[in-house]
Amino acid sequence: MLAKDIMTKEVVKVSPETKVEEVASLLIDNKISGIPVVDEHGKVIGVVTEKDLIIKASELKVPFYVTLFDSIIFLENPIRFNNDLKKYIASEVKDAMTKNVVVVEEDTPVTEVVTIMQKKKVNRIPVVKDGKLVGIITRNDVLKSIVNG
Repeated sequence: MLAKDIMTKEVVKVSPETKVEEVASLLIDNKISGIPVVDEHGKVIGVVTEKDLIIKASELKVPFYVTLFDSIIFLENPIRFNNDLKKYIASEVKDAMTKNVVVVEEDTPVTEVVTIMQKKKVNRIPVVKDGKLVGIITRNDVLKSIVNG
């Protein structure tokens, strides 16, 4: 079985300029947990998920640090804080989305898709053909394929 056999073809997608509030509504209205972000040519450039948006509702935690000889030494990773800060103040998808997106071609075997999901710890993988979004595979799609055999 191939990715194109189990993927959802009617994909809810957004552009990088879509407002965060609109994405939150799309997630709720469509009962989904993530949406691919595509450019004007249909190429996947990111994914925005509930996890990306929920940062706005959380308390932003500044990393612990110490000063030594007029230098600041972070005791936690400041890169994570910088990424969270961008998402915390984001008004458009381009500032809240995850940019390093794993995609698969439509002729990728489902077993390989599942392996990628497990290794990369992702819940959804956009499916592309000639570099353009044509579908998406979620863990639910994989389960349906097992049941429907």
